Amino acid sequence: MRTPRNDTVSERRCILSGDRAPRAALIRLALAPDGQVHPDVRAKAPGRGAWIGVTRVELETAQAKGKLKGSLARAFKTGDVRIPDDMGAQIEAALSRAALERLGLEARASTLVTGSDRIEDNARKGGLYALYHASDAGTDGNRKLDQAWRVGMDEEGSGRAGLVLAADRTMLSVALGRENVVHIGLIDARAAERVAAAIDRWHGFIGSASRAKPCESGSQGSGPRDAVNDEGR
Repeated sequence: MRTPRNDTVSERRCILSGDRAPRAALIRLALAPDGQVHPDVRAKAPGRGAWIGVTRVELETAQAKGKLKGSLARAFKTGDVRIPDDMGAQIEAALSRAALERLGLEARASTLVTGSDRIEDNARKGGLYALYHASDAGTDGNRKLDQAWRVGMDEEGSGRAGLVLAADRTMLSVALGRENVVHIGLIDARAAERVAAAIDRWHGFIGSASRAKPCESGSQGSGPRDAVNDEGR
């Protein structure tokens, strides 16, 4: 599906599908001087870049069939392209790390809260912009906070619910520097958008159907369904 054009947003073209999408929703691959291709999820590495946004399964299928190497060779204008066998795993790890680091930054900026009681209090007061649950969180705890969020947003019956992350409480606790992080609530609108953008790219790549949907903001982008090629950046 082609992403609608937006002239105010920097876009790139997919090296595999030909679709276009905003840079922020995609994943950049960079070519090192030795011909090795590396994930560049922060899009800061120098030199030529090729942008992807397919799922890990789609990427690995294209790699197995030789389509990825051919597309990268054309994008980089060189046949000296070496793709690591574990490229999919490298990208997933980088996206996971970027999303968890984003949560850590927001924790240090005090734009999020943890602990069921604090999250529920903010949710019922209408002060919660996004809600996340650890992958090993209990169903009852999730349901209780989801309900509080809907009440605070005056959206009872809407089905709005927090997003279950592809990270357990141990991973979240390490990322935030706090003990036993099972649930996370964003109490700042812009912070919620920043976090959602990072999580969308991560979950989109691993093929999760879930997307982060902060309150009072639109969808956080298409996620990496499209992929794009650029020269230089």
